Amino acid sequence: MSTIRVRRIYEDPQRSDGARVLVDRIWPRGVSKERADLTSWCKGVAPSTELRKWYQHDPEKWEEFVERYRAELDDTERAEALDELRGYAAKGNLTLLTASKRDDISEATVLKDVLQEERRSK
Repeated sequence: MSTIRVRRIYEDPQRSDGARVLVDRIWPRGVSKERADLTSWCKGVAPSTELRKWYQHDPEKWEEFVERYRAELDDTERAEALDELRGYAAKGNLTLLTASKRDDISEATVLKDVLQEERRSK
């Protein structure tokens, strides 16, 4: 079975990454498109600007961020973008990339959890 993982975009690509998808709405500073070696930039799945600004990667807001972001994933644009991620995951390994300093409290981690929960429920 393929794996889904989260990595920071600043880390060097690895052979085992499979599809490399940036899930941030804003392009990360200091990273060239060549160095990023992306399969796709799926900015449509990113949290809304309002949610991102409210959250600011504050660990104390993490649980509420997860709830709010999961609710946002039901809107049309994000649902379609999430389908794109499902497609990559169905074909092989998927690496969700983020510029967040802490990827464990990023939208990429929420997306990974959502995709893995869907797999388990099948």
